[in-house]
Amino acid sequence: MKLAIVILHDLIGVIGAGLVAYGAWLVFPPAGFITGGVLLLAGALLLSRGQ
Repeated sequence: MKLAIVILHDLIGVIGAGLVAYGAWLVFPPAGFITGGVLLLAGALLLSRGQ
């Protein structure tokens, strides 16, 4: 049960990041790619720091 909650928490975060990037893309297409890249970099930094 605890594993399912962790997976759900991560899944909600990934979906949220995707929706933010998609919303930025709707405003200005290159902004969507920039936003997506920044979110991926931030996620990689947090994972490398163990948070």
